[in-house]
Amino acid sequence: MALHTHLTGAVARPLPITSVVIDDAFWSPRIEQGRTTTLPTQEQQLRTGGQFEALSLSWKPGDANEPHIFWESDIAKWIEAASYSLAKRPDPGLDASVDEAVALLAGAQQPDGYLNVYYTVVRPGERFTDLRDGHELYCAGHLMEAAAAHQAATGKTTLLTIVRRYADLLIEQFAPGGPLEGGYDGHQEIELGLLRLAEATGEGKYRTLARKMINDRGTQPFYFEVEEQRRGTPGYFGFVFPERAKLAQRFREYNQSHAPVRKQRDAVGHSVRAMYMYSAMADLAPDLHDDPMQAALDALWSSTTDRKMYLTGGIGADPSIEGFAGDFELPLDSAYAETCAAIGLVFWARRMAANTGEGRYIDVLERALYNGVLAGASAEGTHYFYGNPMLSRGDITRNAWFGVACCPPNFARLVQSLETYAYAQTDDAAIVNLYMSGAATFDLNGQALGLSVQSDYPWSGHIEVTVNTAPTVETEIALRIPGWARDVTLRVAGEAHEVTVESGYVRVRRAWRAGDVVTLSFAIEPRITRARPEVDAAAGRVALERGPLVYCLEGVDNEGDVAQLSIADGAALRDAWDDELQVIRVTTDGTRHLSASPSLYSPTRASTEDATITAVPYYQWGNRGKSTMEIWIREDESASF
Repeated sequence: MALHTHLTGAVARPLPITSVVIDDAFWSPRIEQGRTTTLPTQEQQLRTGGQFEALSLSWKPGDANEPHIFWESDIAKWIEAASYSLAKRPDPGLDASVDEAVALLAGAQQPDGYLNVYYTVVRPGERFTDLRDGHELYCAGHLMEAAAAHQAATGKTTLLTIVRRYADLLIEQFAPGGPLEGGYDGHQEIELGLLRLAEATGEGKYRTLARKMINDRGTQPFYFEVEEQRRGTPGYFGFVFPERAKLAQRFREYNQSHAPVRKQRDAVGHSVRAMYMYSAMADLAPDLHDDPMQAALDALWSSTTDRKMYLTGGIGADPSIEGFAGDFELPLDSAYAETCAAIGLVFWARRMAANTGEGRYIDVLERALYNGVLAGASAEGTHYFYGNPMLSRGDITRNAWFGVACCPPNFARLVQSLETYAYAQTDDAAIVNLYMSGAATFDLNGQALGLSVQSDYPWSGHIEVTVNTAPTVETEIALRIPGWARDVTLRVAGEAHEVTVESGYVRVRRAWRAGDVVTLSFAIEPRITRARPEVDAAAGRVALERGPLVYCLEGVDNEGDVAQLSIADGAALRDAWDDELQVIRVTTDGTRHLSASPSLYSPTRASTEDATITAVPYYQWGNRGKSTMEIWIREDESASF
């Protein structure tokens, strides 16, 4: 399949974070909360948990709190999130904390550029001997992403200088004839880091290394197995996977090294690793005019979103590998749906949309963002889910932190960089992907197009886009029409405009004038959703959605265990604003099934009573104490309204 876009034939680019202002009733409080609450509490966790202290290299064998192999990545993601915040709003305290972290990283760096505390003080002499499990390259990649964000936000090159030295060491190590020739990352991330570093520095050598790692992955002989033989030990996670040697193919799939990337068609293995790798492939494919890679991405996208994705945009149904299960294998009681995986899906979806110009990818991005990602943090921005359940029996709560704390700072860096997801552009088209009130400035062939957006999304589908600064030539404004949207109308400069949706967008090309207003409207109403019959876990059940939001039932709203409730076929759905929760609730008439016998099993049919069923957005659940929760609700087909 050839690379193409439907907008202008060019790959779309996200706008720089400084070209966008979000001033939105839904998102702005969350972004500000991230700056004032989430980032400071995460910094405190990193200080008390040992991540900051470990960079002093003072740990000695026998000391408590042994540094972990991935601690640099926690700090790096926090720095990246803080940098995005600093790009938008000066904060001397936060800036000083970032500078302190960067200074600690500089102090931990070795003379040759190497930077990893674990392999410096815990396992000296073993660096780069366990690429499969050791997370060195994973940490390096996150440091590179943080450095690019930090330099762009502050103009400082302190962290960029550190990571360039490290990256140059890696180039030597992976070069032909080098000790790591043919190697690649066990937990993909270095590829994205190298690509960000190449963009930040203009140095193509970093992109060349990323491409080499992608090209070498999955080729035979399998690098990780040769590495293990050379090392003579089962690796850092050998105790977790004692059957790895017996189940070689399964564990090759675990880190997507089972086949060359262009031959992969089925999304398998650890879902976060997959998302990061697919994102890097999507970055590389257009620059290389690489049709086979894009064909692989198309197939992997279909595998992921058509057969292995939860309704919330969560991915990864198998807790044993934090990853994908089989087609349509989406259990509710054991769903994993790691927050980082949903974040990774957001990364990948933006790139697929940029490469193809198709809005359906942003539909998935939006599904993951508003549901699978947003549910990952508490309303106060201080507690987190690692995995996101599809149901709860009342025993699940978010945690303040984790021993493996990848998700909290990952959540923070996405929320602080939402500006780069809301809009995109080609040389002569401005693309509005996400409807957040605010403003954006597009550079279209050297001419500025300034837009402001007003909306009450996701509660309302009424959007006004005003042209503040107009180019002197005809340009295009493309507005995404969500796949679920109905009754779409469009007015341009006060006049009705025909709505023709192409690849998920309605496009208006004209000579714009300052003051022109584009008014887009579509209905946002509650709707019933059913899964494909192959999804056994959702058989005989329905879900409630409204706009981009998935809804759920919580016991706190429904007088007890929500597992007892069912919705009658054809029941009317009602929606109304809730001042306390600041959400739109959805209610409907249903049935509560009551125990007819004290026995676990009985021939007696359960009795029933009428019930009003109340649903709230899934992202909101778990903020009012422990409670039962379900997304998929039993459908009572014997009754109808």
